[in-house]
Amino acid sequence: MCTYLTEKIEIDGSGKGPQGWFPLTHATVYVDHPQHAPQEHTLNIDFINPAAGPSARVAVELTEEAALALVDAIRAALASAPPGLASARLGLASALPGLASGANAG
Repeated sequence: MCTYLTEKIEIDGSGKGPQGWFPLTHATVYVDHPQHAPQEHTLNIDFINPAAGPSARVAVELTEEAALALVDAIRAALASAPPGLASARLGLASALPGLASGANAG
């Protein structure tokens, strides 16, 4: 049974497609019939950048078990790193020498 419910979120990241890397700005998550996976239904995630056209898409089809394991692995990886290490704000600060350490603060 398809739920026809789609979760849409804005994201900040990068994906790799046939033409190489591109910025990702959105993700859609839904349960539906897969295009490639052999299961009858899967959790599908489309990582996209609508402004870059239809080729700026990375699609993932996961079983329920794989999706839940991925959620757990993401949480574990983030929990094992210093808080904020993978944050967009810290990423910007670390790109500017001295800002992340507070040398330019004040």
